[in-house]
Amino acid sequence: MSASRAQRTMSASACAPETAQGTHLFKIDGYSLCRGLGVGKSIQSAVFRVGKSIQSAVFRVGGHDWCVYFYPDGIREDSKDYVSVFLELKTQNAEARALYHLRVVDQAWPPPPFTWPIPSQYEPLVFNSTDDDRCWGYTHFMRKTKLWSYVLEDTLILECNLAVIELKDAQEANVKISFEAQAPLSELVHNLSSLLEATEGSDVSFKVKEEVFPAHKIILAMRSPVFKVKFYGSMRDESSRSITVEDMQPAVFRGLLHFIYTDSLPPLDYLDDDEYEEMVRHLLVAADRYAMERMKYMCEIKLCELLHTGTVATTLALADQHHCSKLKDACIGFINSSNRMVGVMESKGYESLKRTCPFVIADILEKAVKTRRI
Repeated sequence: MSASRAQRTMSASACAPETAQGTHLFKIDGYSLCRGLGVGKSIQSAVFRVGKSIQSAVFRVGGHDWCVYFYPDGIREDSKDYVSVFLELKTQNAEARALYHLRVVDQAWPPPPFTWPIPSQYEPLVFNSTDDDRCWGYTHFMRKTKLWSYVLEDTLILECNLAVIELKDAQEANVKISFEAQAPLSELVHNLSSLLEATEGSDVSFKVKEEVFPAHKIILAMRSPVFKVKFYGSMRDESSRSITVEDMQPAVFRGLLHFIYTDSLPPLDYLDDDEYEEMVRHLLVAADRYAMERMKYMCEIKLCELLHTGTVATTLALADQHHCSKLKDACIGFINSSNRMVGVMESKGYESLKRTCPFVIADILEKAVKTRRI
């Protein structure tokens, strides 16, 4: 008997999880009054929770109710120098899979666009209101000292971005299999950075003190309006191939060139804390001198993170002289918080601040009065 021929069939189905996305802004007015609640005391959606939990207004995403908890003095003893932030599923006897992101809103600048986490890099979390998994968040969300740079007019704003994931039953579908070739990673930044120390192809050099730095006019002009005018403007001197840079240290100019060729600040890990802060100040001045706005902004952010009583007056004078509004507001907010004024007045930079920037003292006092009125 001949073997029977087996009949083969093929079918396909597709499953596509759905996500419901939402954003909740949590505004805390009179933030300075929230200090001293103690470890484990929270502010829950604009109401205080001291001891017992107080039910607050909630926001709804993906068919579930949610709430943000904010702990000004940390949730545990080991996080008392930090603020803690948590997201809780408030819907009773419910379970939800979600991706979430909590951040502080920078009120002095337009917020950067938010991009949802790539699912392949972040595992969704399961919120279950029937057990201990009802809350997820950050015990060490941000140092309290760093958080003050985001406080404007004694107001702090938190942003919670939430995507609730719902699995759907698979449906019959036509499945196409395709293979896509992936292009190699861009080598543009690497290629430009390789020119940083290269003499080949350079058409200009800079003498800074006793050091000489070769460079390329077209790259400098592309990155800096000042260099563009100097090399290609109507008053350019095409015969000049060597330029002496006054009032700048070689290490600072090297850092400026590093940013021009790599679009990143130079590594400064070899410096101690005081040297690091001083170098960032010099880099900010250099960025302002050559109209490098992105570099200047990045230096501002770094200095906002380095504020302390001993040098904040010096940093404030620098911010005022170079029109760094974000850094200036951060310095004034820092000085007016936690009774730091006495310590600042005893620092070396305070006398210079009074002499060179008298109007800034008035700004500090005005902000202090407004804070106390809230």
